Amino acid sequence: MTALIKICGLRSIEALDAALHAGADLVGFVRYPRSPRHLDLKEGRALSQRAKGKAQRVALTVDAEDAELDAIVAALDPDMLQLHGEETPERIAAIRARFGRPVMKAIGVAEKADLHRIAAYQDVVDRILLDAKPPKTAEALPGGNGLAFDWRLIAGLDPACPVMLSGGLSPENVAAAIALTGVQALDVSSGVERAPGEKDPARIEAFIRAARAAWAARNHRDEVA
Repeated sequence: MTALIKICGLRSIEALDAALHAGADLVGFVRYPRSPRHLDLKEGRALSQRAKGKAQRVALTVDAEDAELDAIVAALDPDMLQLHGEETPERIAAIRARFGRPVMKAIGVAEKADLHRIAAYQDVVDRILLDAKPPKTAEALPGGNGLAFDWRLIAGLDPACPVMLSGGLSPENVAAAIALTGVQALDVSSGVERAPGEKDPARIEAFIRAARAAWAARNHRDEVA
């Protein structure tokens, strides 16, 4: 399975170019007004066109209605839709049928029981994003809160299940996350920022470099074992 890195919440040409230059496999654009990473459609269109053919472009939404999704798809032409709200399996199936694009569904994790939700979505999505369950506060966002869950919870997941790990990742801890979980796909946002919504190109590069090195070391250990 190919190891994948997604840099999410990109809002500037500088940050997007840093992600592409460093070798990000996926780049994420957020359409959620409460988020400091929210993009208007004009900005999103320009960034998405710049990334076309260089990385998979992912549009993130939260419980969006069809009209909003229509506008997002028309403007951003995303390669994948990321659903980060309370979308049901039935709603996701309808979205996939309407737009004919791969879908990634975020599931919040705080304890082992939360992983039982994977089974409900596994047959209707192309990938499952495992993120830290947001705190129960008024200002908390569905994702991008910079929080991590106990990564040991997913260490025994079926490796064939197409999951992506998110929540609290950073250049400093990504190697530990890979070592604990064995995941082959990562999503980072706040961990590569200098301020909320403001990506740091140096941290983007450092994150991707650290993740690739950790995967290479793990593969080497497996080969010599």
